[in-house]
Amino acid sequence: MIRLFVHYGIHFLVPIGIGLYFFKTNRLKAILILLGGILIDIDHLWATPIFDEYRCSINFHPLHSYYAIGIYILLFTLKKTRIFGLAFLIHIIADFVDCLFISFQTQ
Repeated sequence: MIRLFVHYGIHFLVPIGIGLYFFKTNRLKAILILLGGILIDIDHLWATPIFDEYRCSINFHPLHSYYAIGIYILLFTLKKTRIFGLAFLIHIIADFVDCLFISFQTQ
């Protein structure tokens, strides 16, 4: 149960918190973009099964691959795309934390 709260807390509460704290102007737009980072989960549709509670997404799904993460880091370093890179990196952090929970559960 804690895994679920932490995972989805990072997916939803962290973007809202960052948007509220760091983006004084255009808060709603920033929050929506940051929440939009969840869209990279579209690559789960190509997996069989689509959802596996004990599968680590990092480097399993194409948009969660190390190459994609490199692109997200690059997006974060460029001023014009920084918020999109941040949105994707928050998502990756949420999934990485979930992978840590999975590894502790399976030991």
